[in-house]
Amino acid sequence: MAGEHYFSADPAVAHERHEIVFEALDQEFRLASASGVFSFSRLDPGTAVLLREAPLPGPDTAGPLLDLGCGYGPITAVLARSAPAATVYAVDVNQRALELVRENAERLGAGGRVVASLPDDVPETVGFAQIWSNPPIRIGKPELHALLLRWLPRMVPGGVAWLVVAKNLGADSLQRWLEEQGFPAERHASHKGFRVLRVVKPLS
Repeated sequence: MAGEHYFSADPAVAHERHEIVFEALDQEFRLASASGVFSFSRLDPGTAVLLREAPLPGPDTAGPLLDLGCGYGPITAVLARSAPAATVYAVDVNQRALELVRENAERLGAGGRVVASLPDDVPETVGFAQIWSNPPIRIGKPELHALLLRWLPRMVPGGVAWLVVAKNLGADSLQRWLEEQGFPAERHASHKGFRVLRVVKPLS
């Protein structure tokens, strides 16, 4: 089962349902989760740090937003609530995760603004104002780098990506690598062993 949530389009494990409860935006969120997706039994600590430390988009945010590696959708749910004028693309390779995202978006009344999609199904014409991600570090550097080099260039010029990475899993080396790839990256926050990185796509 180790790592299966990163790779399996249709997880083989039993479909054990859970409800995840957490707070963000001074509100309570209750989301459906299930076995076979990332951190299915609780809000992942890295995701919690990201949602607490990074500045969430405001109500005037209109550009498409991306939740990369969305799982059951806690980041998607918070983005949809904080930016009601924006469309949120929730991308994952896991079909069970995408089904849960759709269910949770409907629970929030945001079903019409959340697009839960496999990576290859996101139209190439869509450019993202912001990317939010708790990226799958444990898939290994080559796969992680390929993932980021696929999606970071799809930000609009001046777009911002917010990434959370555990310090002991290479947050600082990833920050240096992002700089080497031409994406200015700074440590926005550090909390409970996690770094929150702010990554910018240059204007030119």
